[in-house]
Amino acid sequence: MKSRRQMKIQEIISNYPIHTQEELAEYLRKEGFDVTQATVSRDIKEMGLIKVPTSNDNYQYAIPGATQPINSPERLRRRMKETVTTVNDSENLIVIRTIPGNAQALASLIDQSNWEEVIGTVAGDDTILLIIKPPSEVPVVRERIARLMK
Repeated sequence: MKSRRQMKIQEIISNYPIHTQEELAEYLRKEGFDVTQATVSRDIKEMGLIKVPTSNDNYQYAIPGATQPINSPERLRRRMKETVTTVNDSENLIVIRTIPGNAQALASLIDQSNWEEVIGTVAGDDTILLIIKPPSEVPVVRERIARLMK
């Protein structure tokens, strides 16, 4: 039952803009699944679903690695200004702290920006880890982040 439900979740979020767990639960109920918000929450976590920004300045669930909405530099600038609380670095790493619930969406925007010095990002709820190569480029990336936050 769980695997069928999770397959249906993939289908739903691939075909409809799902913004909340409750919306997803409603779609599942319409498809005949008897679910609670807690069940949907566990499925989202197990499936590794993420929230990504949409063109109308909102967020929706997505499958990691799936095609994401087109990034705009202005959206990145706005998210940096609105959500970043601190930026720190060590060696070839930069740690960006955000207000809770915003790190994954901001990391996705950074990934979509294709900064050649950033070889990867890892995001939690309120923390993003940027891996920079070569380490000598850390000041360049820090300056770019600072400009975006102005």
